[in-house]
Amino acid sequence: MVFDIEMIKAVYASFPAKIEAARKAVGKPLTLTEKILYAHLSQGDANQAYSRGTDYVDFQPDRVAMQDATAQMALLQFMQAGRSKVAVPSTVHCDHLIQAEIGASTDLEKAKNKNKEVYDFLASVSNKYGLGFWKPGAGIIHQVVLENYAFPGGMMIGTDSHTPNAGGLGMVAIGVGGADACDVMAGLPWELKFPKLIGVKLTGKLSGWTSAKDVILKVAGILTVKGGTGSIVEYFGEGARSLSATGKGTICNMGAEIGATTSIFGYDEKSEAYLRGTGRAEVADLANDIQAHLTGDDEVYESPEKYFDQVIEINLSELEPHINGPFTPDLAWPLSKFSEAVKENGWPQKLEVGLIGSCTNSSYEDISRAASLAQQAVDKKLKAKSEYTITPGSEQVRYTVERDGFLGIFENMGGVVLANACGPCIGQWARHGAEKQEKNSIITSFNRNFAKRADGNPNTHSFVASPEIVTAMAIAGDLTFNPMKDTLVNEDGKAVMLEEPMGLEMPTKGFAVEDAGYQAPAEDGSKVDVLVDPQSERLQLLEPFAAWEGTDLTGLKLLIKAQGKCTTDHISMAGPWLRYRGHLDNISNNMLIGAVNAYNGETNKVKNQLNGEYGEVPAVQRQYKLHNVGSIVVGDENYGEGSSREHAAMEPRFLGVRAILVKSFARIHETNLKKQGMLALTFDNPADYDLIQEDDSIDIVGLDTFAPGQPLTVVLNHADGSRDQIKVNHTYNEGQIGWFKAGSALNLIKAGI
Repeated sequence: MVFDIEMIKAVYASFPAKIEAARKAVGKPLTLTEKILYAHLSQGDANQAYSRGTDYVDFQPDRVAMQDATAQMALLQFMQAGRSKVAVPSTVHCDHLIQAEIGASTDLEKAKNKNKEVYDFLASVSNKYGLGFWKPGAGIIHQVVLENYAFPGGMMIGTDSHTPNAGGLGMVAIGVGGADACDVMAGLPWELKFPKLIGVKLTGKLSGWTSAKDVILKVAGILTVKGGTGSIVEYFGEGARSLSATGKGTICNMGAEIGATTSIFGYDEKSEAYLRGTGRAEVADLANDIQAHLTGDDEVYESPEKYFDQVIEINLSELEPHINGPFTPDLAWPLSKFSEAVKENGWPQKLEVGLIGSCTNSSYEDISRAASLAQQAVDKKLKAKSEYTITPGSEQVRYTVERDGFLGIFENMGGVVLANACGPCIGQWARHGAEKQEKNSIITSFNRNFAKRADGNPNTHSFVASPEIVTAMAIAGDLTFNPMKDTLVNEDGKAVMLEEPMGLEMPTKGFAVEDAGYQAPAEDGSKVDVLVDPQSERLQLLEPFAAWEGTDLTGLKLLIKAQGKCTTDHISMAGPWLRYRGHLDNISNNMLIGAVNAYNGETNKVKNQLNGEYGEVPAVQRQYKLHNVGSIVVGDENYGEGSSREHAAMEPRFLGVRAILVKSFARIHETNLKKQGMLALTFDNPADYDLIQEDDSIDIVGLDTFAPGQPLTVVLNHADGSRDQIKVNHTYNEGQIGWFKAGSALNLIKAGI
């Protein structure tokens, strides 16, 4: 079954003419990224060139994808938009609410019972408004999208930061907040600052222990967690063409870890093979007809430095396997240097758990290569010394790898197969003993490794690597083990070596599945009821946020001055809090509880300026709200990096925080704040962060003339009677200022503006 084939035909039918118009408007050869962006302008054909990193541009994405944790709030907002049906093909995927504990079948059944209210809501709202619904157990959103919906040259947005996974099939796929998804589902243009372009030229070819995962681990080490902010990363070269489509998806997926807007590869033979292998020969035929438009122009790749803002070159033939971490995905270690790093830094050498799978590395190729090592372990009489878990990416992958015997191989090695869901990757892991907060090490093939993310233990040292390296490390049970040169002692006391992993890009017998887990929407949703129990702990209908009062904001209390890394996990934790993702009041009780207070070095302990006592962040903020006192949050660099979760913006808005003032923002979070009617401000001089004192009363001045490109003034009224006046910047355009004045972007949609 090919989903939305008529939409794809329409995109391809207009593609050549739109590319020609874009080439004339820009006046030079085009990158693939530019071709897709200009082909999706909401205005139609391009008539001007846009300035990268400066111009806000309206686009018309082809589709929307949402996972269950973010879909709740996105669809609760959409219900307020006054539309009878989504305007573009849209899907919901139930992958985030399944907690890993015992094993696939047990965990899945428990999740279905525990989350029945939410699943029923999502199924019914999808049915009513025309969205495709993927049931719990169907698989992880990004793998399911790659298998069923991604198409070369397309553009999609998704309410998950790893939406860029679809770039592996040549799609501009961008992670957004639910309010952005609401706009597109309502038929409105979607706004994005025209991105800068980073080109990554890949030469050579992977071999041996090195895999596609090592490409992005290397790139993360080069660019860091903020080096890709405001940019799209485009991969090209002979090395790019040699990678499998799912390998490319892995690289694009983890591009979120460098802050990139998205990442993309051009259409090639590997893309075509994957489309045909996943039952989409018709799409491959259509893509072949316009193949020249589904990659960058020859001149671009011949002289990339003329067309990209930054160019990186990596020789795949020389690339070493990498292990990144701990605590941040950009701390990159070549395998040959990792053992030394473990010892020098005093990281726990004993490996407790190895985990493979997740949306980043759960393809047939990933699992087959890991299984080749597991089979070696069995054949060489080696038992995994660490716990070992496997998370298939979709029911189609799971069914196929079980048919081909791979799951049995893992079980023979002592592995545990988990449900087709996110699980430990997003903190949905009931890890026994984690509550003791003991210092320990785990290694995963996931994408993120922030402190406490996987198991809630701040002392878990989490490292990121390819499934092959994770599997080898789990067999050894020792982080200093280098499978490329070290031996292991087997049950017979003999020293043995693991040989290079082997695998297949796709199954020789083709993919198979009995029930993929898809539910099509009703033809006529007008008679479908969406019921939300007013007494529910997990679902709550939304009330509009109040419009701006038309004055400067004065007398704001400092809620917290966050120090160091403050990701969306710190602002709105996942894990057990996922159960409240559809209930704004309840989930607001986790607001900023993971942020470190700069004044005492503690989490979830801030000063209440109304009584001088210290309390939990949400409790203090609720006191301010009760007394109609506004507040402000101050943060450090790259504030809001990580997941796309708009709850990190909605919770402060709901509880009465008026502004977020930081050194710099992560892209998605800044947009989410703007959509919810918040002030997202940055220090003109980052050193002014140090001027802010714990007892400050803060004024934001200049809102009566709030305009694009015009700084605002922040007045710091200190407790000793002294004052500091500082300049702060913003990136609001006229439309976004309209969101602020109306109270939120959704308020404007409802008003029909």
